[in-house]
Amino acid sequence: MLVVEYLYVAATAVLVVSGLTMVGMAIRAYLQTSRRAMIHVSLGFGLIAAAAIATAISAFVTNFEGVRSLLLVNNGLSSLGFILVVYSLIIYN
Repeated sequence: MLVVEYLYVAATAVLVVSGLTMVGMAIRAYLQTSRRAMIHVSLGFGLIAAAAIATAISAFVTNFEGVRSLLLVNNGLSSLGFILVVYSLIIYN
């Protein structure tokens, strides 16, 4: 593997761990407060983490071919995740 591939795996791991940490924190906040906004936060960060995982696995399986498709799926899932996070901020009272 090339150095850039190791860096990509490391950056993806950091993104996934931090995203799943946010999911866990949001779920715990929901259990403590029963605020529906926390469900949207957890779903949003879950989608962002899923996008990173799916993109990384697909990139290595396809040997980094079909980059446009990989980026489209990554950006689509990440955008949907961020929309859910923003929505949670809007509905939070």
